[in-house]
Amino acid sequence: MNNLNLKKFFLYLLIASIAFSALVGIAAILFGNFGEFETKVLLTALTVTVTSILGLACGAFLETDRGKILPIAGIFCAILSAILWFVLIWVGTVREDLFVKTLMSATLLAASCSLLSLLSIAKLAKKFIWSHYAACGAVGILTGILLFIIWMNFDPSDNWLARVIGVLSIVVAALTVVTPVFHWLSGKPETEDIDAEIARLKLRIEELEDRKRASTGDSGNASE
Repeated sequence: MNNLNLKKFFLYLLIASIAFSALVGIAAILFGNFGEFETKVLLTALTVTVTSILGLACGAFLETDRGKILPIAGIFCAILSAILWFVLIWVGTVREDLFVKTLMSATLLAASCSLLSLLSIAKLAKKFIWSHYAACGAVGILTGILLFIIWMNFDPSDNWLARVIGVLSIVVAALTVVTPVFHWLSGKPETEDIDAEIARLKLRIEELEDRKRASTGDSGNASE
């Protein structure tokens, strides 16, 4: 599945899940019957919606061909998180500590990778590139602290740790807001961006020419 098809898949999945959630909500209002089963169905649809949004964010960055590890990791964690949430929704309360920790970790990593994927789409001028590294550092440190709390059963109510989490959260939120602004202020792509795009297109043309020569050769052999 190529990048474009992957993006379309999550887009169609998002549209379908939103439409389904709307239908379930309308049915509950009209017929006044919203029991345990209907709640599970609605939560399942909402889980699919969130997974689709996370997948779209990663797919959008993957489509730029400027990185693969981060968006692929985000898509994997989003799918894993959705599966675990489905189990929790339909099976009920799970007392396995490992299951709960894995669920929380997968959800956290999916959200972090998706956020970084979105921020990485922005093309920033050299004077603004520091914000991207700062965002990556803040998100990485915050994610690492939260994973430490999850797996080590550390008490997050500790005064200094709570303050660190609060500061990092504010930094991440601020950089997330200013990144689109920096992208707009960066204006047209710089020379190195244009050169990189030309190199990518040349590589793509060479690949297509190789495929054309291979196809022509196969046709010639078949005619003989």
